[in-house]
Amino acid sequence: MTEQQLRRGGLDVTALRRRFSSLSRVTADGHPVAYLDGPGGTQVPESVIEEMSAYLRSANSNIEGEYELSVETDRIIERARSMAGVFVGGDPDCISFGQNMTTLNFNLSRALGRTLRPGDEIITTALDHEANVSPWLLLAQDRDLVVRQVGLREDLTLDMDDLRAKLSDRTRVVAFSLTSNAVGTLTPAREISDLAHSVGALAWVDAVAYAPHRRIDVSAMGCDVLLCSPYKFFGPHLGMAWIRRDLAESLPAERVRPAGQEPPGHRFETGTLSHEAIAGFIAAVEYVASLGAGDDLRLALDTAYQAIEDHESELAHHFMRQFTGLNGVRVAGVASPDAERRVGTFGIVVDGMEPAAVARALGRAGVYTWNGSFYAQNLMEHLGMDVERGLLRAGMVHYNTTQDIDRLICELDRIVTSGTSSA
Repeated sequence: MTEQQLRRGGLDVTALRRRFSSLSRVTADGHPVAYLDGPGGTQVPESVIEEMSAYLRSANSNIEGEYELSVETDRIIERARSMAGVFVGGDPDCISFGQNMTTLNFNLSRALGRTLRPGDEIITTALDHEANVSPWLLLAQDRDLVVRQVGLREDLTLDMDDLRAKLSDRTRVVAFSLTSNAVGTLTPAREISDLAHSVGALAWVDAVAYAPHRRIDVSAMGCDVLLCSPYKFFGPHLGMAWIRRDLAESLPAERVRPAGQEPPGHRFETGTLSHEAIAGFIAAVEYVASLGAGDDLRLALDTAYQAIEDHESELAHHFMRQFTGLNGVRVAGVASPDAERRVGTFGIVVDGMEPAAVARALGRAGVYTWNGSFYAQNLMEHLGMDVERGLLRAGMVHYNTTQDIDRLICELDRIVTSGTSSA
């Protein structure tokens, strides 16, 4: 697909769906399954599965050995760092891989914590996933720090005035998400980073829920640390971080004594990495790039993400048009489908019905959604909701179609009108 075709016609969703064997799944009565569970983890194209299998079949080895398979593993990791650098728009030497984003964030926050003093302050937000909250709360207990939380406006957008009010000369970190994993709200990353830097603090970004939907660019965002998870953008279970070079070089990383110090991002990689997952990560980035135009990876990702955003924006508008006709069902948070305000992740409240029961009924009909708090505990508390019950969540990624949304709306309407969610 050429860049001109992308601009004119967008994604060929029918063709790209054929690259995911899981998307051919049908229900017992022959209906295609509607995978609207993407915010909890996306489906994986065959190319990713094949690369992971191929590594285990023909290149499985530990690193830094003096034989062919080990050298090949070294090359795969080096290539993965290079591609990850392009993926986030940053220095590839400052990429760190780990078991998952949460584990990496605990490692990185603990390293930073060794440089902090009692009374230093950390700011988090009520939009955040616990993976960018709990590490700071636990660190605060150990180091006698202060954690402050930025509140939300009525539409569940970040209260920037509250952020400004909570900044001080004791602020050391402003930890925030690029988008809410529960309700899809986007945050003004550059503005938050600039505010953090204005008081000498670090901008510490959770991009997990953002990466499937929008192009990451750490330079444009002005952040200092960014973390994400390839299993949320069509890859394997793996964690990835980019750390600003001077921090990557200087933070007191917790690691065994013989472990290497180069490249700087490697300092935060403990033990043996999942090499097969790293091979799968390469394939996942290649898959996303294949949706764009041009031989240059950076340009291909730029154009791919523009096409993804355009398609997902159409899905979000279709969802909101269809959703407005439902009685007793409402969206939590930003009601606008506009792409500059949200991604296509929707927190849904079904009046008088348990989210888990609704999700079960949808699942029986072949419409896959999520329910619960999604580890967005502060957001649920802000909404006055029981953290255990939470919300129903439906999320659209680029392989979804308007037919998926129509199935969701139809089944929700049936559940509400017939009261079958408890069956």
